[in-house]
Amino acid sequence: MSNEQLGVTDGKLAPCPNKPNCVSTQSIDEKSKMEPFSYSGTEGEALAKLKEILLDRKRTKIVKEDENYIRAEETSKLFKFVDDIEFYLEEASKTVHFRSASRTGYSDFGVNKKRMEEIRNAFVN
Repeated sequence: MSNEQLGVTDGKLAPCPNKPNCVSTQSIDEKSKMEPFSYSGTEGEALAKLKEILLDRKRTKIVKEDENYIRAEETSKLFKFVDDIEFYLEEASKTVHFRSASRTGYSDFGVNKKRMEEIRNAFVN
């Protein structure tokens, strides 16, 4: 998926492609669906915490951010594949929605799901 297709449109992140290398809290497909997590405090505080977690991850760089959205890229160690990671904060429900997808290939051997579980755990603990 090109970078132009990423982002939030009408409160929704881009849908996952029909490949097992993407996870999203807004997916309608059970195989790629993950549960969002909630935040307390302000949207700005939640974004700052997410940013700190992402910056602590090796091979991860933030490429776009605004008042309720962060997009980052994480590069795999061995083959240098790039994955796109997005977070959208829904202020009304104080919910963090996310999407993590491989740009290339078919399967990711669970890498995107594992990554998002790690980020969620770092955020809520």
